[in-house]
Amino acid sequence: MKKMLSFSIGTECTKQLKETADLCVQKALYIQSLSEEELEFLRRYAFISTVGSSTRIENAILTNIEIDWMDTVLKKDGKPSAFKNEKQYIEDKLSKERERSIEEVVGCRQMLNIIMKQSGDWKPLTESTIKGLHRELLQYYPPADFHLGDYKTVPNNVVETVVGTNIRKDIFKTADPGPITEVAMSHLIKWYNSTNSEYPWAIATACEFTFRFLAIHPFQDGNGRLGRGLFLLSILQSSDEYLKAILPFISIERHIEKHKEEYYYVLRQCSDGIYEQDSQKYKIHLFLNFTLKMLKLALENDIEFNVKKSRDFINLSNSSKMILDCFKEHPEKKLQVKILKQTLDLPERTLYYALKQLVDKSFLQKFGKGPSTNYSLIF
Repeated sequence: MKKMLSFSIGTECTKQLKETADLCVQKALYIQSLSEEELEFLRRYAFISTVGSSTRIENAILTNIEIDWMDTVLKKDGKPSAFKNEKQYIEDKLSKERERSIEEVVGCRQMLNIIMKQSGDWKPLTESTIKGLHRELLQYYPPADFHLGDYKTVPNNVVETVVGTNIRKDIFKTADPGPITEVAMSHLIKWYNSTNSEYPWAIATACEFTFRFLAIHPFQDGNGRLGRGLFLLSILQSSDEYLKAILPFISIERHIEKHKEEYYYVLRQCSDGIYEQDSQKYKIHLFLNFTLKMLKLALENDIEFNVKKSRDFINLSNSSKMILDCFKEHPEKKLQVKILKQTLDLPERTLYYALKQLVDKSFLQKFGKGPSTNYSLIF
């Protein structure tokens, strides 16, 4: 077979690829047995998890509960101008320090929605499409207005922000702005279009595409979120029907977020801290190994867990669902029983029974004892 990747796949990696492919087949067949209500529940959980994790990897602070609430608000409006119409309401509902995160999350949500719905229309992939996705990603973030959809004009690096601090660590130097970035992107898109539909392992092609994009870091801002979006795009444009079938029901990003330090460590290992014009000098097989591990975690944990949660939700009493709706209207807060009593027209015994059911089924988390007891939503 003609070598199409910039790296070689060894015997052990080939074994992992085959095992992952078999697991994809199993999960795809399992998904076919689910009801439409269960599938919609899975899609939503995976999508919210992906938006939340991809933005938090870049140091946003919105929780999945807050993103779920915000997504519901925007869906109710349903118009392209939904965020502009609802921005003040959303900002008033959430605390002041979340404003930048709100803008980043809404842009990431918009970009991923477009990728999920329109990826099949973008063949061959063009630089214009990638620039358009960049505009969607950062359209609500005012500091990015001057460079939306344009390649960078000053140097930037792959940077990790240490969790809970403002400390930023350079992971590796990226391509210089100007002709080097422009030529590198042109070559990358040309390689992608000639490889993605031909090479048998879609996940390997997606890993090389994503890593080389991150190494170029073509835009001034938003490269990490866009790179992870392009990974999904690459899978959706591939010929791997089973992997494509299960992709909307899992969140690889959720597991990357849990292994964030390893993610950045692997990126540095692949590059040795420097940008290379010759992609064969990278150790991209390390990024493939890491991604296969994250994909396996998602396949083994996400689907059955969320199916159980969807069935638990379907079987909740009406009183329990009323209580959940009340919590969803206060996405940033813990609520005490007295607040629920004031808000809901439920007998006290019914209220306490429903709260116990919601805690037992992991929809709510309980804090404290006695009159000071309060509860918060679990996503």
